[in-house]
Amino acid sequence: MLDFFQIGFAGLTWGSIIMITIGAILLYLGIAKKMEPLLLVPIGFGTVLVNLPFGGLMECIVAGRVVESYAIGGEPAGLISRIFHYGIVWEIIPCLIFLGLGAMTDFGPLIANPKTLILGAGAQFGVYFAFFVALLIGGLWPDLHIGIKEACSIGIIGGADGPTTIYLTNRLAPHFIGATAVAAYTYMALVPIIQPPVIKLLTTRKEREIYMKPQQRLVSKIEEILFPVIAAVIIILLVPKSAPLIGMFMFGNLLTVSGVTDRLADTAANAFINILTILLGLCIGAFLSAQTFLQWESLAVFGLGVVAFAASTAFGVLLAKLMNLVSKEKINPMIGAAGVSAVPMSARVVQKMGQEANPKNFLLMHAMGPNIAGVIGTATAAGIFLGMLG
Repeated sequence: MLDFFQIGFAGLTWGSIIMITIGAILLYLGIAKKMEPLLLVPIGFGTVLVNLPFGGLMECIVAGRVVESYAIGGEPAGLISRIFHYGIVWEIIPCLIFLGLGAMTDFGPLIANPKTLILGAGAQFGVYFAFFVALLIGGLWPDLHIGIKEACSIGIIGGADGPTTIYLTNRLAPHFIGATAVAAYTYMALVPIIQPPVIKLLTTRKEREIYMKPQQRLVSKIEEILFPVIAAVIIILLVPKSAPLIGMFMFGNLLTVSGVTDRLADTAANAFINILTILLGLCIGAFLSAQTFLQWESLAVFGLGVVAFAASTAFGVLLAKLMNLVSKEKINPMIGAAGVSAVPMSARVVQKMGQEANPKNFLLMHAMGPNIAGVIGTATAAGIFLGMLG
């Protein structure tokens, strides 16, 4: 006869109920509101699954004892804990996602208008701002255990680049990987909620109405082919530790623009990255268990992640406004907000806000320049942190 205490209902706690509710909210946002469903649906369902008691999805063996949640240094025993260990901890999935992102990326807007590279770099100031804020918080509250390595992992959330956040945290502060990964991917998915208030706070209606002419210059085929090769060589020579991320990103793009590897490019940009997104989303959601997330450290990381992301958005907009002081041809300062790495979410936000302010404005391609530059900038920032501390 089945003992009542062996079924899941007996193991439900207020913490698990809270987290199941959060998972349900993420599912609602992804399905009903269509807010980045490719991220929120796997994350939300993973959150629900891992908070159902006795499921064992994140079980790990530590010193011969089975624990419910994944532990650094333990032997994975559950389905998702194995995926997490061999895919995330071994740094395979984050790097391969960059391969798929590269195959999906069009460097044309960046090549045609190189000054947008500055906006992508400018948004990275938010990473360093959040780094120093995290260091300050760690100094004021030692119980949070935020040192310089943890501060690097929190700061990189400002780049809104999930794979880079996971890669850096795994190298510098693996005990924070769950909290930083959840924060980075959650804020990537919530770009349409977080960025507009920051943009509106820092711009006037007149600035948001600034009209930008459609891209004029056509990028040649030879430029498209040379860019990923030259960019990979220069960036990796300058910041060697960025090689795994930048190398995969540029290789993926080369598969697309070369014109001779269409099958490989199609696989990388579609089936391959879709599989990786499913696995990664479930892993991130599975780290939203009550016993791991409802802790002061995790909540502090989640809160500081908002600071990091908002700061990156703000610095991008402010740099665009500064450029307008010396530029003959005005740029819409909203495209500076797309300097974060959330491709193409932040560019779509800029496009939507641009249309609302001025129906003649089509800012998507202009925003894609800093958006792509942001991916390169965040991966480079991670390489700098690793070069100093890794």
